[in-house]
Amino acid sequence: MSVEILDGAMGTELAARGLRLDPPAWSARANLDAPDMVGSVHRDYAIAGATLHTANTFRTQPRALGPRWETSLRAAVQLARDAVPEDHQVIGSMAPVEDCYQPERSPGAAARNEHRLVARALASAGCDLLLVETFSAEAEAGVAVDEALHTGIPVWLSLTAGPFGALLSPDELGEVALRMSDSGVARVLVNCIAATRIDPYVEAIAHLGVPFGVYANAGRENEGLGWGASPEQAAPAYVELARCWVDAGATVVGGCCGTGPAHVRALAEAFG
Repeated sequence: MSVEILDGAMGTELAARGLRLDPPAWSARANLDAPDMVGSVHRDYAIAGATLHTANTFRTQPRALGPRWETSLRAAVQLARDAVPEDHQVIGSMAPVEDCYQPERSPGAAARNEHRLVARALASAGCDLLLVETFSAEAEAGVAVDEALHTGIPVWLSLTAGPFGALLSPDELGEVALRMSDSGVARVLVNCIAATRIDPYVEAIAHLGVPFGVYANAGRENEGLGWGASPEQAAPAYVELARCWVDAGATVVGGCCGTGPAHVRALAEAFG
C-alpha cells in the first residue's frame, strides 16, 4: 500500500525559528511580513520528503486577518508553490472561523459565506486540493466542505477532538466522520490530537470505507515527541506511533503542532 507524506506544522515551526505569532491571525501575517521564512519551512519539508504541502492559509480569513486576508492567502499559496518541486501538490487549508479548540464559539451554518470566500480564493490561487481541517463542530464543517466541493477541486476533511481528546470521544468523532463521508470528500483524516492518544480516533475512521490519513500533534512537552525535544529522539518515537496508523490503513501521514522537518524525514524514510 502506497503512503503519501504530508508535511508537518507551519505555525509552531515558525515560532521555533523565532517568529512571534499573535492571535487571532497567528501565522497568517507571516505570509506578508516574513515570506522568506515561510518559504524556507516549505523547502525544508520538501527536502525532508514531503510531497503534499499545506499552504499557510489556516488563518487567512476575513474574521481573523481583516482586509489583508486575501492578499495573505494568495501570497501563502504562491510561497508554497515556489518552494516545492513542480510535481508536488499544494493544499489550501480551510479552518474554523473561530478557535478550533472552542467549538462552542462556532457560528455553525452561519459561517457559510466566509468559507465560500476562502474556498473560492484558494481555488483561484491555484491549489491542487482543499483541506477542511481541525474541525470538531459538525455544522460548520458541513458548510465548509460544501463550499469547498463547489469549487470543483478535490476536498479532504480532517477532524480533531482537541489535543488531548477533550472535545469528542472516538465514537463521536467516528459518527461525524461517517455522516460527512457521504458528502463527496475524497479522504477523511484526523489531526491535532496528541500522537500518544490518537490511536482510538484512527480506529474510529479506519473502517468507513473511504481513504483516510493521520497527522498528529506532539502532545505534551514531557512526552519528548516535539516542542524542542531532540530531533534524534523525537522523530523516531513519532514514527513508531505512526506505524500503527499505517498498519490500520492510513494512506497519508504527516505531522501537526510541535512537529517539524525531522519528523517528516523520518516518516518519509519509513513509509515513503
